[in-house]
Amino acid sequence: MSDYFKNKVVAITGGSSGIGKALVEQCLALGAKVATCARNQDKLYDLQIQHSSSPLHCVVADVSNYNDCKLFIESTIQQFGGIDVLINNAGISMRSLLKDADPGVFRKIMDINFFGTVHCTKLALQSIIERKGTIVGVSSIAGYRGLPGRSGYSASKFAVNGWLEAIRTELMDDGVNVMWVCPGFTRSNIRNAALNNKAVAQGESPLDEAELMSPEECAGHIINAIEKRKRTLVLTFKGKQTVFVNKFFPAWADKLTRNFFFKNGKLIK
Repeated sequence: MSDYFKNKVVAITGGSSGIGKALVEQCLALGAKVATCARNQDKLYDLQIQHSSSPLHCVVADVSNYNDCKLFIESTIQQFGGIDVLINNAGISMRSLLKDADPGVFRKIMDINFFGTVHCTKLALQSIIERKGTIVGVSSIAGYRGLPGRSGYSASKFAVNGWLEAIRTELMDDGVNVMWVCPGFTRSNIRNAALNNKAVAQGESPLDEAELMSPEECAGHIINAIEKRKRTLVLTFKGKQTVFVNKFFPAWADKLTRNFFFKNGKLIK
């Protein structure tokens, strides 16, 4: 087992469940000092108790709020002396056709997915530059291919990908690696927490969760890619296929995507 993460400080947003929680646990197991934040105080408390003997710093924070991001990043630096790796994992999805969606849905999605990433990265940047560290954005295939019923989510992930690509080139001479990760559908709470047309959590998943990649497997791929200082990571065969077809055969990709998400003119996934 590599000692790459030993004693490194890893800050992970959205670490109370799903991919974020799996990242927290695997980074701790590899010897890292880990800081994480989430909105759910009870889940964070359980995580802290579960790893009470580990170097784990937990902060209740909503990444759509700049002051919450500031508290998370500054308290992490105070606790551990700096940040080597920032994983912008916190995110929220949606499931609503544009014609039915309240405009507030799109604002909320962008505030969490895009501005949460911007705020945390900006606040941690000086420390990451000093340590020649790594910035990661957990994005989505929806950041390469617009998905119906998830137009706001797709917009936020396109924004994340473009922004990370821009700052990657800005930071090349500083020795900082910037990477964006695009999991396919992964077993997590993101679909249950996805916003409906009224910007309220829908509380159910339209997919068969049992068939999806586990958060633990996804986290393992991300950790391996961080160590190798990769530029991008697209997971699952279907994910790679989607990116390829959309790039070279966009009209065909439109039809395939429509057929996947709709049945008899109704959104089914």
